[in-house]
Amino acid sequence: MHIHILGICGSFMGGLAALARAAGHRVTGCDSGVYPPMSDQLRALGIDLIEGFGADQLALAPDVFVVGNVVSRARLADGTPKFPLMEAILDAGARYTSGPQWLSEQVLAGRHVLAVAGTHGKTTTTSMLAWILECAGLEPGFLVGGVPLNFGVSARLGNMAPALTPLGRPGGGPGPSFCVGAPFVIEADEYDTAFFDKRSKFVHYRPRTAVLNNLEFDHADIFDDLAAIERQFQHLLRTVPTSGCVVVNGLEESLARVLNAGCWSEVASFGGAVSDWSARGEPGAFDVLRRGQAVARVAWPLTGVHNQLNALAAIAAAAHVGVAPEVSAQALGRFENVRRRMERRGAVRGITVYDDFAHHPTAIRTTLDGLRRSVGAGARILAVFEPRSNTMKLGTMKAQLPWALEQADLAFCHTAGLGWDAAQALAPMGVGPGQRAQTAPDIDTLVAQIAQAARPGDHVVCMSNGAFGGVHERLLTALAGNELLIK
Repeated sequence: MHIHILGICGSFMGGLAALARAAGHRVTGCDSGVYPPMSDQLRALGIDLIEGFGADQLALAPDVFVVGNVVSRARLADGTPKFPLMEAILDAGARYTSGPQWLSEQVLAGRHVLAVAGTHGKTTTTSMLAWILECAGLEPGFLVGGVPLNFGVSARLGNMAPALTPLGRPGGGPGPSFCVGAPFVIEADEYDTAFFDKRSKFVHYRPRTAVLNNLEFDHADIFDDLAAIERQFQHLLRTVPTSGCVVVNGLEESLARVLNAGCWSEVASFGGAVSDWSARGEPGAFDVLRRGQAVARVAWPLTGVHNQLNALAAIAAAAHVGVAPEVSAQALGRFENVRRRMERRGAVRGITVYDDFAHHPTAIRTTLDGLRRSVGAGARILAVFEPRSNTMKLGTMKAQLPWALEQADLAFCHTAGLGWDAAQALAPMGVGPGQRAQTAPDIDTLVAQIAQAARPGDHVVCMSNGAFGGVHERLLTALAGNELLIK
């Protein structure tokens, strides 16, 4: 089959392209500003990439066009289509589908899908779970919205042979039963599928093991309120079979509402004192308890209560496909995290610079809390962030920023592209030179502010869901005293 992917350089669509190529399909694709690292990875796989969404690509005549959710029916100021290729596809009556739908039909069908959903921690928990199954010898397939350092790739098909693996029964039901499909671990995003399918992506995946990591309001560009997102999570639960298992964070009231609206599968809770799975000890080294009994111990370099909860979720999900908790704990001891999750980018004059994907206020807070636990109260933390997500650009959560930044000694906000006053939002912290927070309209000003404030022993965390203008390298150069910043 020849598929042509619209929006191929996105993390999900790029991973889908890699899976399709590995499955033997011919893959081509297009995007606006075809960009690395995804473009480099795809070209290395022999995938032809085209710049832009020109209507002339209709002449490629693939078996099906696979449409990413970046594509829309939008018009430019002069009235011409923003995505001419999509208009040509519709006019010609050519066959098209969404990325999640194609994935469901061509890759996930017949496999034991383990889907990881939630507002935060999806990428990390998906990576943990895939690594646990790998260490258990199950050779899982996976699709992650990032690059797990243990694997070095964001997606792979894995062993396609059907597995006959005894299922654990975390909900306490009778056993044994069996996993009859080869395992596939997928990051299950609640964002919408495509311009013609406004359901969340994850309703296409039909998981047998569904992880609900947490749930709060996000994606203000497509959801009106938290209840709208809870409704999508309820739709996900309706696709889990009776023999499946829902692994759910027992600390989240929003997830309790989702379960109360209807659940037809076993439930394994984690996180709470009375949950099926809980932790005893600090996040860096803790006992794993199953219904109050110690069954394993995790010792690893990761920090933060959020990662401790991610670990419990992954251990519980792995138990549903027969992986013993002690095997999971040993695997997590060798887990190397995900690129751009508190990734150390370098150190200059005793000042350490990190890169992190956090962009939602809760994610910013948990990232900084984890670092504070790691470095102690005596070290200074400098938080550098840009409100880049659609939700943050809208200013929906700007009032939460001072709360999110409580663990930071100093905060620096990149304000380009915002339609609201960041200085006003950060006013409770004190804004301006010599104050606890500063704002900058461009990267050069931002780097200069940080370089002037930083001193040996500081930890600088740069947080964004984008490239952030190469701020990490430019900051390291500035800290080294080089006046010619990297462009």
